[in-house]
Amino acid sequence: MAAAAAACRLLRLAPRRLRKPRHSLFPTPLALSSAWRRYCAAAPPVAAAATPTGDAVGEFRRRIRVAEVKGGEDQGAAWVGKELTVRGWVRTCRAQRTVTFVEVNDGSCLSNMQCVLTPETEGYDQIDSINTGASVLVDGVVASSQGGKQKVELKVSKIIVIGESDPTSFPIQKKRASREFLRTVAHLRPRTNTFGAVARVRNALAYATHKFFQDSGFIWVSSPIITASDCEGAGEQFYVTTLLSNSAEGGCLVNSIPSKDGRVDWSQDFFCKPAFLTVSGQLNGETYASALSDIYTFGPTFRAENSNTSRHLAEFWMIEPELAFADLNDDMACASAYLQYVVKYILENCKEDMVFFDTWVEKGIIDRLNNVAEKNFVQMSYSDAIKLLIGSNKKFEFPVKWGLDLQSEHERYITEVAFGGSPVIIRDYPKEIKAFYMRQNDDGKTVAAMDLLVPRVGELIGGSQREERLDYLEGRLDESNLNKDSYWWYLDLRRYGSVPHAGFGLGFERLVQFATGIDNIRDAIPFPRVPGSAEF
Repeated sequence: MAAAAAACRLLRLAPRRLRKPRHSLFPTPLALSSAWRRYCAAAPPVAAAATPTGDAVGEFRRRIRVAEVKGGEDQGAAWVGKELTVRGWVRTCRAQRTVTFVEVNDGSCLSNMQCVLTPETEGYDQIDSINTGASVLVDGVVASSQGGKQKVELKVSKIIVIGESDPTSFPIQKKRASREFLRTVAHLRPRTNTFGAVARVRNALAYATHKFFQDSGFIWVSSPIITASDCEGAGEQFYVTTLLSNSAEGGCLVNSIPSKDGRVDWSQDFFCKPAFLTVSGQLNGETYASALSDIYTFGPTFRAENSNTSRHLAEFWMIEPELAFADLNDDMACASAYLQYVVKYILENCKEDMVFFDTWVEKGIIDRLNNVAEKNFVQMSYSDAIKLLIGSNKKFEFPVKWGLDLQSEHERYITEVAFGGSPVIIRDYPKEIKAFYMRQNDDGKTVAAMDLLVPRVGELIGGSQREERLDYLEGRLDESNLNKDSYWWYLDLRRYGSVPHAGFGLGFERLVQFATGIDNIRDAIPFPRVPGSAEF
């Protein structure tokens, strides 16, 4: 406003300076001159605006969780005599004549905090509302426990029931429930010991994954979820389309889908071509490895495989690093180091949960994981693995022959029996059973691919050296009946500064299974997506 007022004063004091010259080659546009007039007319003196006031935002403070109190070597003894506030959900409530014991879990660890209430406790009149599943806030002082199950307990001075829970309808009771049943109440199953522990170990594995790659100099890249490419070439992808309108009552009418020559007219779709949910971030990861050297992706992927088994999900997470200026040997070394790192991490940082899994889910899992963390990984060629399986004289469900895609029973025999529980890497697979992007070996029959096998699971990691030679890659696309036009950008990486590079993929839920002993992959992810089920 001050600038506008000054401009008006200039116009009043020196009007001739702004007049258009009689013979000007650049006449002042009418819009410009009228804008000046409007600007000056709209510039009366205005009083300075008052500075707005408001309350300051409070400081964020990290809350003390039960895990911090009971998770140390002294199991909470150092906290005796200190005040503590616990916020969580009631697991059990046992009322006796003069005292009531309430077990509260805040999700930070397997252990509950035993809260001791007396009739003098503030809020004791709410005792009838303190049922399994209710949420509470409890204030008190940490004291040594008289019971043998825990070192400390909380002498409660005040309890507030935040959210009630109907004990007659709450589906998770103290008695043990089957995992099949708990899948039907997946929104509540994290409150059980098993699924709370799975969630914490899954979180630790994710953190360790980022830490390993970040500490190793990798850059995290967000690969797209929607793609027009099929990385695996298997064709088992979910379509992404806006051609199916839900505006009509009862859903989309078939005859309303645009078509041309009896086929869907994708040119009228959102992306003007067929688009899918990605099955892998690898191809996109290669583009950034071709500029940033070492990268990794970590995100959701999808596969429309109608397989209703304990080993398959329609939605799952993948960890996919790519290493530039690297070959298959570098790839195997990275995969081995990564797996040993994350296994050591959970053994050191999830001790209580791992003891739980060792006791209630898979006896001996801690020893099995220690073997993986400490033993040297061995490698052998696919051809040698076939000879080993044939020479075992074991009768397999899938007969063994060269060219067979190894099944879980073969992989587990190799790692569990033949090598006594050591992780094993199988390399140099027949090219007919591997993806188009894998580098062809000099023998013309195999590709530089590798699978890392572990006890109980079989294949946990699959990787390869990527084909960096343009002519070979184009040939493999033709052999796989894939449209080269859809991969034009992927081929460009081989035209402009191509380098040897390699990478691998790891299904994160398979890793969670391996680390927890959970036998069904649907229990390794918070909300499983499988054929016929997309609840929650």
